[in-house]
Amino acid sequence: MYALYMELRVLKYFLTVAREGSITGAANSLHLTQPTLSRQLQDLEKELGQKLLIRGKYKVSLTPEGMILRKRAQEIVEMVEKTEAEFSSLKNTLSGDIYIGCGETDSMKYIAQIIKEIQNNYPEIKFHIHSGNAEDVTEKLDRGLLDFGVLIQPIDLSKYDHIELPQKDIWGVVMRKDCPLAKKKYVELSDLKNLPLIASRQMSPKFSSESGFLDWFKDDFENLNITATYNLIFNAGIMVEAGIGYAITLDKLINTSGNLCFRPLKPKLESGLDIVWKKYQVFSPAAKLFLEKLKQHLN
Repeated sequence: MYALYMELRVLKYFLTVAREGSITGAANSLHLTQPTLSRQLQDLEKELGQKLLIRGKYKVSLTPEGMILRKRAQEIVEMVEKTEAEFSSLKNTLSGDIYIGCGETDSMKYIAQIIKEIQNNYPEIKFHIHSGNAEDVTEKLDRGLLDFGVLIQPIDLSKYDHIELPQKDIWGVVMRKDCPLAKKKYVELSDLKNLPLIASRQMSPKFSSESGFLDWFKDDFENLNITATYNLIFNAGIMVEAGIGYAITLDKLINTSGNLCFRPLKPKLESGLDIVWKKYQVFSPAAKLFLEKLKQHLN
């Protein structure tokens, strides 16, 4: 039967379409033309004698037969990759590239520990880190350019499998040590009302309604004097040092050994973090090893 001999490549094509929910999106992820991918899927349906996809104007969904094939295809692909990894590990030559996107967070130290452990045993595995905010990371994750993403909550997890990291990040304000506010141990809402603020884009209404920001700022959120925004804190720290404003950010991201200091918000405002990957993702042997180590450490 064709089901026994179908090419692994075509199964991976089908799984990518099932994951993306779009032939166009899957074609982009696979670096194929849409007609080529459509033809492969039609040939698969013809050989199996089953309709696998319901094709809409913009999205595709799986038929009951398609759902069965997705489950079996995932098992087949995982079995093949596991076998390849086992043979590779006999020679200790497991190699490959792992792509991780992350927001700026001190919790990256958990990921760094796993990376170090893997590279001690498999030095030919290379890690590539992309730093960005949640929007940057999820866009690349959805396009298949990243294997994993480390995201600051809140985040819509409906498209992803995930593991919550054990540490929560604390929000506060980075300021110059010579400013009057630096004499306080905490920063309260009343302290911020008339200050020039450099705000994380995580504070935008798109995110803040779910993150607790709107609750913390009450009715004064829209009245804050936000003079600049940032997605990565390094440049914001330079602006703070230049006297442009006060940066609202997470703790432990700015070097406070020099002219800057961090003061937490009061009442405390925290954000949890998740490491995520796309549902039904077909991983390389190297990425699968990383996921196994991740579950061992964090579950």
